[in-house]
Amino acid sequence: MAEITAGMVAKLRETTGAGLMDCKKALVESNGDIEAAVDWLRKKGVATAGKKGSRDAKEGVIAQYIKPGAKSGLLVEVNCETDFVAKNESFKAFTDSIAKTLVENPGADLEAMRIDAVSRMGENIKISRHQRLDVSGNGAVAAYIHTGGKVGVLVEVGAGNEATVNNEEFKQLVRDITLQIAAANPTCVRREDVPADIIAKEKEIATEQVKNKPPQAIAKIVEGKLDKFYQTICLVEQGFVKNGEITVKEHVAQIGKKLNDEITVRRFLRFQVGEAPAAA
Repeated sequence: MAEITAGMVAKLRETTGAGLMDCKKALVESNGDIEAAVDWLRKKGVATAGKKGSRDAKEGVIAQYIKPGAKSGLLVEVNCETDFVAKNESFKAFTDSIAKTLVENPGADLEAMRIDAVSRMGENIKISRHQRLDVSGNGAVAAYIHTGGKVGVLVEVGAGNEATVNNEEFKQLVRDITLQIAAANPTCVRREDVPADIIAKEKEIATEQVKNKPPQAIAKIVEGKLDKFYQTICLVEQGFVKNGEITVKEHVAQIGKKLNDEITVRRFLRFQVGEAPAAA
C-alpha cells in the first residue's frame, strides 16, 4: 500500500474540488495513483475533470504574431520570475519581438535575445513553448491575447472562396471565435476529434454513476451525459458566447449562408501561462 501524504491529498483536492476526506479515501482506494483517484471521485459524483492540477505557478505572458495576409500566425509563451516583470512594457515588447522573429524566421537563434533581456530586466527568462499555424487553401488565421497576457488563442478558419476571407463579416466571425476559445476553453473543434480513450473513460464514469438504474435506461442516460460532455469540450458544440441560444456551429453556418460560402473552423491553439502544452 502506497503512503498517502498530506501533500497528495492537497493536490487531489486542488485538482478536483472534492472534500479532504473524499480525497483521502480516493487515494487509498487507488493506492496513491492521482489520476485513478480523480476517476474514482468522478464516479462517485463528487468531482469534475478539472485542469488546475496541470498548471504550474509560473509568471509570464502569451504573445502572438500574425504575418501580413493572415496566412501564418504563432503563439509563444515566455516566462519570468515575477508578475512585476510580466507586466513591464519592456518585457511585453520583448515577447512580441520573439513572436515576430519566430514567424519570419522559424530557425532563428533566440538565445542572444533572451540573454540580453535577462541582463536588462534582472530576472531569469525562459521561452518555454511556441507553435504556429499556416493556412491550408482558402482561409485565415487570427489571434487574440486576453487582457494581462495570461491566455492566448490562435485559430485557423477556412472558406470555400478566397474572396470570403476579405469580407468584414468573415473577419468578425473569426474574431468572435477567438474570444469563444479564450472564454470557454474547449479542447477540440468537434466530437470526431475527441480521442477514443477519453470517450471510453467518460462512458465508464457515466455508466458507474447510473449503475443502479434500470438496464434499459442506462444507455440513454449515458448518451445524454456524453452529449453534455461534448458540449463542454468541443468548440462547435458550445453555446456561442454572444448568443447562448445557438451553438458555435449554428452561428458559423448562419454567416456562411449570408456569404454564400462554406466556412469551417479547422483547428486552434489555446495557451495559458504555466499550463501543460495543449492544442487542438
